[in-house]
Amino acid sequence: MKRVFALIIGLGMGAMVAQAQQNHVILISVDGLRPEFYMDAQWGMVNVRQGMKVGAYAEGVRGSFPTVTYPSHTTIVSGVLPAKHGIYYNTPVEPLGISGKWFWYYKDIKVPTLWTAAKDAGLTTACVSWPVTVGAPITYNLPEYVVLPQNKGEKKDEVKAMLLESSPKELVQEVQDYAIGKFGEFGATLDYNSNDQNKARMAAYIIKRYKPNFLALHIAATDHFEHEQGRDGDKVRSAVVGADVAIKNLIDAVEAAGIAKNTTFIITGDHGFVDIHTQFKPNVLLAQLGLYDDGNKEGWKAYFQQSGGSAFLHLRDPKDKSTLAKVVQGLAQLPEGMKRMFKVLDKEALVKAQGDPNAVLALAAHQGFSFGASASGDFLASVSGGTHGYLPDFKEIQTGFVAFGKGIKPGVVLPLMGQEDIAPLIAKLLHLNLVTDGVLYPGIMVPVKK
Repeated sequence: MKRVFALIIGLGMGAMVAQAQQNHVILISVDGLRPEFYMDAQWGMVNVRQGMKVGAYAEGVRGSFPTVTYPSHTTIVSGVLPAKHGIYYNTPVEPLGISGKWFWYYKDIKVPTLWTAAKDAGLTTACVSWPVTVGAPITYNLPEYVVLPQNKGEKKDEVKAMLLESSPKELVQEVQDYAIGKFGEFGATLDYNSNDQNKARMAAYIIKRYKPNFLALHIAATDHFEHEQGRDGDKVRSAVVGADVAIKNLIDAVEAAGIAKNTTFIITGDHGFVDIHTQFKPNVLLAQLGLYDDGNKEGWKAYFQQSGGSAFLHLRDPKDKSTLAKVVQGLAQLPEGMKRMFKVLDKEALVKAQGDPNAVLALAAHQGFSFGASASGDFLASVSGGTHGYLPDFKEIQTGFVAFGKGIKPGVVLPLMGQEDIAPLIAKLLHLNLVTDGVLYPGIMVPVKK
């Protein structure tokens, strides 16, 4: 009987694996995506709006803290918030001087992700420019990575970076030969909308050629121009339309590959955006308190890691209560006008927000204000454009979510969902075993016939 029972289980598992291998999920992140881009026809996301009409969408997605790209994208694929997954910021904490490095490497993630779960299930995966994927267990991987300048006058090199860290190595040449043509000097720069289109064409080629079960694409021109122009502007509107065209490339690729009936599209983002006018530099306060010296950084006692709309206090000695008390007192003694630019999150509030557990307190800016890293000059500086990184407790910083295709119930509208709720949905669609802190909303999926 035991052998018969084991055989039945084995056959059941085999059928589940076979079913999973027939399914495909295309995850597209539009950096800086805001819900109004698809809810308001004036923004021109024609193709995404068509997907909305036959699928499900959210009126808002609450992001991670801080609401910046790398923590957010890691939450999307892990289903847990930064305190657990370990990617606390875009960049490492560097009190001795900012190097330009980001959290590019998959090894820095502390929890399993959709990538690992898909590999364990025997599925094929692909990525184009998804953050924190250098060295990830991805079958066809074109990770987001930059080779930093080694000498004065050199530029950051995204093309060389792609050649160094792609997997398999010949994939970069393949996409140039069959999808986009040879990369030139400006082949990977975010200053032009061609960046989104190139990445979409690379992803479309991989879909048609290899038909991966799970592909994730990250495009960032919209974010780039929202930083420059704020929440609105001709470049922002053009980038939003361009993102919609990029998404249509992948929809067409799925049709051409003959896998449309078994494919689910999920379109999301990492954060919303806030217009800014004034920057506050908290490290200037630390310098005035004798806790951080811009000219002699080796002797630092405290440092604020700025992250756009937030700043996180790190102590050289985490048990240094005297230094923490000085910072708290210094913040309390700031002019009333400055104190109204942000709120202070103590350790308890920081833990509740599930931000960096190594920070001892955080500053969360109100709309219109942001933080700078410099420890010299005046407290305040005039700035323009937009930013993100805020505590995700207000509507303007929310991102979006649209899902359509296999398994998605048409007509479902979620007033609000969490960023960590995306991974369990993808895991369910692909029959993956992934433990998350997210919620799988049963109403968003087509009921399975028994």
